[in-house]
Amino acid sequence: MDPDIIRKYCLQKKAVTESFPFGESTLVFKVSGKIFLLLAMDDVPLQMNVKCDPEQAENFREEYNSVIPAYHMNKKHWNTVVLNGQVPSRMIWEMIDASYLLVVGSLPVRERKKLGYL
Repeated sequence: MDPDIIRKYCLQKKAVTESFPFGESTLVFKVSGKIFLLLAMDDVPLQMNVKCDPEQAENFREEYNSVIPAYHMNKKHWNTVVLNGQVPSRMIWEMIDASYLLVVGSLPVRERKKLGYL
């Protein structure tokens, strides 16, 4: 999967910013200052970390060999997805959407109202 496609998909969401706070090779997407996706730009195949509901995180790991507990993240809530073609594109978009919404749901009420999620 092309990193530019993931980048464009993430940036179309409300209040999303991108930066490289951990060095040139890890593109980080935040909503209202909170991380919802990390994209390892130098990895071949490309890899991303997404936040997940803990039960869903386990389900993805059981279903796909290319979904593993996220390195340097809370392994209960974060998965690394190796974008090698095993996980269908539809599922990748759903994982990104779910990660975004989980983070939005954890924002203060004031922030959620500004985003139109209350």
